[in-house]
Amino acid sequence: MTRINAMTDLTLPPMTPPIKRSVTIDGHRTSVSLEDAFWRELAVLADARGQTRAQLIGQIDHTRPPEVGLATALRLVVLAETRAMQADG
Repeated sequence: MTRINAMTDLTLPPMTPPIKRSVTIDGHRTSVSLEDAFWRELAVLADARGQTRAQLIGQIDHTRPPEVGLATALRLVVLAETRAMQADG
């Protein structure tokens, strides 16, 4: 991690630009752009549930509100699950 400002004591994680990947949901191909950290965490979450990453993405796609984009929904799920795991200790 890189420190950006000693006054704010903010440490940045490694960063990558979004990576576009194709996924198939209900037989339809779509593209999703996410940063590598989110792709990796989605794989970890899917593995913990005994699913493939594509299955987890499909499940999230089916349960997200229509006004929320898929990439946003995926990021919010990763954030919520990460927070839940931290709270569980």
